[in-house]
Amino acid sequence: MGIPLQLTVNGKAVQADVDPRTLLSDFLRVNLGLTGTHVGCDTAQCGACTVHLDGRAVKSCNVLAAQAQGAAVLTIEGLAAADGKMHPMQEAFRECHGLQCGFCTPGMVMSAIDLVARHPGADESTIRSELEGNLCRCTGYQNIVKAVQQGAAAMGAQKSVKTPAAQPATATAE
Repeated sequence: MGIPLQLTVNGKAVQADVDPRTLLSDFLRVNLGLTGTHVGCDTAQCGACTVHLDGRAVKSCNVLAAQAQGAAVLTIEGLAAADGKMHPMQEAFRECHGLQCGFCTPGMVMSAIDLVARHPGADESTIRSELEGNLCRCTGYQNIVKAVQQGAAAMGAQKSVKTPAAQPATATAE
């Protein structure tokens, strides 16, 4: 038996009936087709599934979809501007080669944006500490740290971080 769910995902209102046991990561990937939210462990250990829930980074494999009732969810797909211009943190990851295979990248970017919002002038030690819950098997983290520093500078220069506003269009997921 499904339960009704209403939330905003990447600025769009979404309504669905979901099994009460459905994880937010599964809802995003399966029901909405937002496969940028990667699932690597299903135990909240790797951080690949990180999204923003009401403006805070959460590991979506550790949150029930029902817990997001009425909330605003931002995924990696919702970061770019309508014209396709990447978010400053996405651009920094590209420019600084903060990715290799790319599996951890969406979660790293989402965590990095949250990190910068909480610690705008974070030093290398703080960045490394804050990204502790996001695992990367490829890069050794040096370029990820550089990307977060560059992204933070660009976000500060931009003076406002793009967060999509709710739009009247309704997507229906089943």
